[in-house]
Amino acid sequence: MHAGGITRLRRIFDFASVYQIRSGVHGPTDVSPVGLAAAIHLGIAIPNFGIQEYMKHSAATHEVFRTDYSFEDGLLKPGEAFGLGDEYDDEAGAGHAYAPAYLPVARLLDGSMHNW
Repeated sequence: MHAGGITRLRRIFDFASVYQIRSGVHGPTDVSPVGLAAAIHLGIAIPNFGIQEYMKHSAATHEVFRTDYSFEDGLLKPGEAFGLGDEYDDEAGAGHAYAPAYLPVARLLDGSMHNW
């Protein structure tokens, strides 16, 4: 998502493969299951796959996003559904109000901002 989509991330990984650099995709829970499914499929498609970070989404998230991928024996498996394999349930989504969340701002003792 932050790289500009599947095609742009693929281009970055293609460039990295020229220098024998393996991929490493961030998989936090603030990225939806759709983003994780895209990362899984991209990892399968590139020759320089390295590692895919995986953090389990909440039960509420899986009510809204039905996924076809699975995590078994330390491996993410893409499933057999068409496309990325995710289905969004609009009715289930309506039952979960959006609550904005923000990352903390780290400041040094002098008040200047700092990388957290």
